[in-house]
Amino acid sequence: MSLSVADREFAKLLDRFGPQASGRAVSTAAAEDHCRSLAGGHDENFSVLSFALPKALRQDFANVYAFCRWADDLGDEVAGTEDSLRLLDWWQSELDACYRGEAWHPVFVALAKTIRRHRLPKEPFDDLISAFRQDQTKTAYESFEELRDYCRRSADPVGRIVLRLCDRYDEENVALSDSVCTGLQLINFWQDVARDFAIGRVYLSREDRMRFGYADDDLTARRTTPAFVELMKFEVDRAREMLTAGLPLADRMPGRLKIVIAMFAMGGLRICDRIEAIGYRVWETRPKLTKFDTGRLAVCASGRAIASSWRGRR
Repeated sequence: MSLSVADREFAKLLDRFGPQASGRAVSTAAAEDHCRSLAGGHDENFSVLSFALPKALRQDFANVYAFCRWADDLGDEVAGTEDSLRLLDWWQSELDACYRGEAWHPVFVALAKTIRRHRLPKEPFDDLISAFRQDQTKTAYESFEELRDYCRRSADPVGRIVLRLCDRYDEENVALSDSVCTGLQLINFWQDVARDFAIGRVYLSREDRMRFGYADDDLTARRTTPAFVELMKFEVDRAREMLTAGLPLADRMPGRLKIVIAMFAMGGLRICDRIEAIGYRVWETRPKLTKFDTGRLAVCASGRAIASSWRGRR
């Protein structure tokens, strides 16, 4: 299969471990090393998370991260919708094989161990792949309910997997986790309105745009009108409500994971503040966290975790 791949490192990985290499199994040690390398080399947030994790869970988190990283790159780094969909179908077939006990790809060799250890169901992984598939074919949303369904499959499964890895999976925690994960996904959309539009994706639903009178012509021209400002305020406030509602999950997590969950939720809330501070003009400016913001979040999250632990002991 001749493919155009934007990222050179991923192109090398695809050549080495793609469909044409099917059946060339690697050892568990080599597979786990591959997952740790992907996690440590791609995501600064994972390094923070890894520091807070019990040593016994670090490899499991790296394995799950590697699964998501590969699926994301198969969707976004391969030029051409047909090729991406074909590769995501292949990734689904490898997941199916993993659950049959027939893993050969390094990600699934490592992930199989995590699945057995924590009795992870297959549904969250299926949902994630379905969301990556949807990104290839659906570029706009008619209603918020459609967008919420996408978040249910693109974001919520990660939180649910984390709860199982940390042995904190119950109905109340799932509801809190879904609220945080969807809130983070939404605020990422509103932070990246301009970036997503540039690649042909619009996550502002038509229903919401029409509600505030933001016309299609204004969207196409990327105009910041009074209607757009009101629309973005509404969207940001909705994400803020979800993040705030889910923040108590941090208090229910073990050890230093209290800090990590609080930092993610509070980081999303800080982005809400940043968007508000620029007058919701996300067409012109992409709001982001500074190093000062990150340091402040770490202090605040640590204080919250200490207070939570103290209340627990009392």
